[in-house]
Amino acid sequence: MTIDIASIAMREEEAGRILRLTAQGKLTADDYEALVPELDAAIEQHGKIGLLVELEDFHGFTAGALWEDTKFGARHWNDIERIAVVGEGRLEKGMATFARPFTTAEVEFFEPLDRARALRWLHGVDTAAGEA
Repeated sequence: MTIDIASIAMREEEAGRILRLTAQGKLTADDYEALVPELDAAIEQHGKIGLLVELEDFHGFTAGALWEDTKFGARHWNDIERIAVVGEGRLEKGMATFARPFTTAEVEFFEPLDRARALRWLHGVDTAAGEA
């Protein structure tokens, strides 16, 4: 499964067990409207999943996007095992910290050069956490 939205793209890795989300710019409620059904379907099909969230030139969320993210998190509280957030700046690192109270998933931050380590961590191979 592959979807592309103006500011977010999703690709399956590991036959859907891990989903790679690449977000650019500012996320909106419209982005979530297109993305959430795909995430719902992946969870329905595979059970618990891992997310690799790559933030590139990221500018945050609109209020509507935050609301949609909150609703998704509440609905899938236990359905995501691990979230690896890959980014460069304080905003991206803050996203990893901000997400922790809203999920039972382990959430870690990784620098872009550590993307391979983030994938290993998602698979449970590299248990050393990122620098959140």
